[in-house]
Amino acid sequence: LQAAEIAGPGFLNLRLRDDWYTAALADVVAAGEQWGGGGAEPSLRINVEFVSANPTGPIHVGGTRNAAFGDALARLLEFRGHRVEREFYVNDHGTQAQLFGASVQARARGQQPPEGGYLGDYVQDVAAAIPGAGDLTEADVTRLGIELMVARAQESLAGFRVLFDTWFSERTLHQRELVAHAFESLAAQGRTFEQDGALWLRTTEFGDDKDRVLRRSSGDLTYFSSDIAYHQEKLERGFDLLIDVWGADHHGYVPRMHAAFGALGGRADQLELVIMQFVHLVEGGERGKMSKRAGEFVTLEDLVADIGVDAARWFLLARSHDTTIDLDLDLAREQSNENPVFYVQYAHARVASVLRRAGDERLAAALASVAPVPTELHASERALLRRVLDLPDEVVEAADRRAPHRIATYALDLAQGFSAFYRDCQVVGVDPALEDVRLRLCVVTRDALARSLGLLGVSAPAEM
Repeated sequence: LQAAEIAGPGFLNLRLRDDWYTAALADVVAAGEQWGGGGAEPSLRINVEFVSANPTGPIHVGGTRNAAFGDALARLLEFRGHRVEREFYVNDHGTQAQLFGASVQARARGQQPPEGGYLGDYVQDVAAAIPGAGDLTEADVTRLGIELMVARAQESLAGFRVLFDTWFSERTLHQRELVAHAFESLAAQGRTFEQDGALWLRTTEFGDDKDRVLRRSSGDLTYFSSDIAYHQEKLERGFDLLIDVWGADHHGYVPRMHAAFGALGGRADQLELVIMQFVHLVEGGERGKMSKRAGEFVTLEDLVADIGVDAARWFLLARSHDTTIDLDLDLAREQSNENPVFYVQYAHARVASVLRRAGDERLAAALASVAPVPTELHASERALLRRVLDLPDEVVEAADRRAPHRIATYALDLAQGFSAFYRDCQVVGVDPALEDVRLRLCVVTRDALARSLGLLGVSAPAEM
């Protein structure tokens, strides 16, 4: 400690000695790629289910936000040391799936879709991609159409740097009789009852405002019954924690799902339901729509084709998931420092340029050096190193609070810190001992920027 100063009632400013900074810098260098990660105690097996867009249409911009969030959250949890499995729940059973199949077959026959069916141009594309769709049974057209839509979703999401470990079919819940299994489990615990010919779940015993129907008097199952069976199946796979990322229109569904999960025997802290908010596209200062290919919505492909994967992921992740986003397309297209993702990527490329200028041999010597600093560190050096040292705490907060946007904020702040350092401190060509310190600082800054961008699923270019 170099000095302590009173800074008003209840506040104390502590100034650390430069040898503390250089020792801390040495610790970061020694940690290498592991800096900022690990430390999860205990390490959990976590299922993160996200996107789960209805396979009756392409993934739209709202689903794209869910994809960016769910994937970034999974990356954060993995970096913390948890074992994460990414899952997409395919709603391929029930009325909407049947309507989709009927719509595809109608288009194949040159007819209009049925009332309540699907009208987008993509339906015609699907019909054309299924040989003999007009002559097959509706059930076969439905199955083949959904398989095609799922394959297209997989391709679109992979291009967005989102890969899933599991694509879980709702249809298999019924084929494997898992819905009946869930009903039997609930009945054995006294959680269900029959009234007016319908089967009900006692969700009020677990905090819901009313009991919920599982099977109607007609014998038809409700959507809720599939959701319950699905969550029981996930519980039986042995996950320590289930995180579901849902769209804004599912807000009212949260209490009943928590209640059903409790009725299944799940712990309250074993299921998290994250509700996303809406995305609005802004162009020319006004909310509007891009030109589009599919129906009445903007697709993931539309957005990526317009502003690119990096900008799309950054702008969809830069705000908290529970806040509505106005995504400024004009700003996202800009190749300037006004665009935050460009600014952060450019900072990374600039650091890489400085290190290339020093050369591999000189860099290796600097990383191995333990020579003392010959002069006092510059304030910009200290400020930059403090931001690098903040990375572990930022990762913990972002992972524990389910808040990837904190990493975007941190990366931008770190990039600004490097810009100030680059302005104030010459790196290559100064006193060798000081050059050692500054090269090491550049290395850890580059790595912290790359790690932050990587956690967001954004590339870290070495040249721009």
